[in-house]
Amino acid sequence: MKTAILFPGQGSQYVGMGQAFIDSDPDCAAVMELAESVCDFPLRRLCLEGPMEELTRAVHLQPAITVTNLICWQALHKAWGGPVACFAGHSLGEYSALCGAGVLSIEDTIRLVTRRGALMEREGQANPGAMHALLGLTMAQVEGLIAESADAGIVTAANHNTETQIVISGEGGALAVVGEKAREQGAKVIPLPVSVANHSPLVAGAVPDFSQFMATIDFHPPLIPVLFNVSSRPEKAPAQIREMMAGQIASRVRWFEIIQRMLADGVDTFVEVGPKTVLSGMIRKIAPKGSCRALQVDTPETLARCMEALA
Repeated sequence: MKTAILFPGQGSQYVGMGQAFIDSDPDCAAVMELAESVCDFPLRRLCLEGPMEELTRAVHLQPAITVTNLICWQALHKAWGGPVACFAGHSLGEYSALCGAGVLSIEDTIRLVTRRGALMEREGQANPGAMHALLGLTMAQVEGLIAESADAGIVTAANHNTETQIVISGEGGALAVVGEKAREQGAKVIPLPVSVANHSPLVAGAVPDFSQFMATIDFHPPLIPVLFNVSSRPEKAPAQIREMMAGQIASRVRWFEIIQRMLADGVDTFVEVGPKTVLSGMIRKIAPKGSCRALQVDTPETLARCMEALA
């Protein structure tokens, strides 16, 4: 068995996430307490009680998803001592992967994502945009449609999630033009419930300020390989990791390539650690049928099922 640990990003949240682990495991509760001490807002209350409108603000959501991921990882790591071949995280989830791999402390991870969320919310307010999922077209087809629509405004392919699931990000008018062209080619177009055009030029203004803040945080070489969104490859040098994580805000998430690389390296077990099963669904679309299994942990019940499968 060769196991990869995966962490989700924005879009996987729900009110009450992490509560069962916090209530049942003092070590998980301690992770929440540490994270809340770093934030200047009631992180625990937002995670456990909402309201959803406040939880989904980038400045709140990024630390909320991250602390939930790390609580779930604390529970899994405590229960299971098996070897991890590699880590990866989808967009925001990459910070949880860095923490799991020993690059960042829990405290510094929460500091980083809190600042990242604030800066991205700032850019979203200054440069309003949106994101649409396109289902049924390849990256080459989507890039062709974007090139054809260059006069419509800013739009980019932000997330390459599976071979034919691509998220575009940018200005509303430009997204509408590309979306209509995609429908004409048979694609399904789904507007995503976000107010920030993540992984696009519209949030690039956050990169210099975030890079400056990141310089104050200690980064360590990973103890276990992390495959990065920007390159889909592992990286060991802390300076290079810093540079990639700053640029990641406005760069493409190469998730499809990351999972393909893991499969080629012999990974046969994927464990999604964090709320919901978004990444597990992507694995099932990417991997050849019967080639691997996708497990998930976000409650004591799902942990028990995961442990049974890993035994």
